[in-house]
Amino acid sequence: MNEEYPGVAAGQKLFGHVDRHEWNDWRWQLKHRIQTWEQLIEILDLSKSDCAAYRELVDTYRMSVTPYYFSLMNPSDPMDPLRLQCIPDIRELWAAPEYVDDPLNEERDMPVPDLIHRYPDRCLAMVTSACALYCRHCNRKRRWKDRMRYGSRDSLLQMVHYISLTKSIREVIVSGGDPLMLSRDRLEWFLRSVKDISHVEILRVGSRIPVVLPMRITPDLCAMLRKYRPLWVVTQFNHPREITAEAARACEMLLEHGLPVCNQSVLLKGINDSYHVMKDLLYGLQRISVKPYYLFQCEPVRGTEHFHVDEDAGFRIMEDLWGTISGLCIPRYVYDLPGGKGKLLLHPASRPSDAIKEDLT
Repeated sequence: MNEEYPGVAAGQKLFGHVDRHEWNDWRWQLKHRIQTWEQLIEILDLSKSDCAAYRELVDTYRMSVTPYYFSLMNPSDPMDPLRLQCIPDIRELWAAPEYVDDPLNEERDMPVPDLIHRYPDRCLAMVTSACALYCRHCNRKRRWKDRMRYGSRDSLLQMVHYISLTKSIREVIVSGGDPLMLSRDRLEWFLRSVKDISHVEILRVGSRIPVVLPMRITPDLCAMLRKYRPLWVVTQFNHPREITAEAARACEMLLEHGLPVCNQSVLLKGINDSYHVMKDLLYGLQRISVKPYYLFQCEPVRGTEHFHVDEDAGFRIMEDLWGTISGLCIPRYVYDLPGGKGKLLLHPASRPSDAIKEDLT
């Protein structure tokens, strides 16, 4: 535990004394996650009148925060950009009519359960519902209660069978939940089963583990992933304070095993919706050899309205970035169109009325 991190003192009240060996054990981290409304009330020091609302909130949208990530945030500051990403906010229960459970119509594009096949040459396999940390801006919040619905061997077998019959698929995106929450053996079985299909050339693993549980990135895990190259790891750093020494080591280990790491950020109000924060984030990613890939406009998912950033504000940030920082640092700013209509490339030279729709997944 780095004593300089802002949440360490509060964490010690929750977890007691933790020696370095325990702290760096990813299994200990998972076992001691903050997951209950009682813990939330203790963290937030809520009044009795607020307790019932927060209990309803945690019952509606699950909570899970690793001790590591908790140590990075200032739990007493409701506007802390890391706290905003992981601690439930009562505004999640406010439902504007245009914010819906599945704005991208993912369920419509599932030929078999939990496998999204929207673009001809690639598909996305949701191999587990589990996450080490549940991001409050998640576009799949609707699935957080489906603890046993997917990730079973039968479900994974159906995916493998469909992929084997669909010869247009050359790339499989392994997602969830977080696929690195699967047991090593089950994850390897799935990767091997998919990679053994002759027309599958590329694997992509989408995971926030390097950000929220970096001690899970071990030499053994990396050596296993290496066997299934070409394999890209796509993660999600949203704020420069997430780029810690621990996260940098995790990314370096992946890179040393021949596994390129790309980043997909989400533009989030109060977290990274300023030029200076975004610049620091992108510079930080470049320093640890992680390629900024996408910056997503936050999708209109029920329970995320308070994260929305106006598109014009996003354009202004991108215009400032284009004029001042290296092209190697600049992600593509995109908006996933509601209804599953594909991605819209939002370029500083355009505005939403004339932005170019591109197939960019």
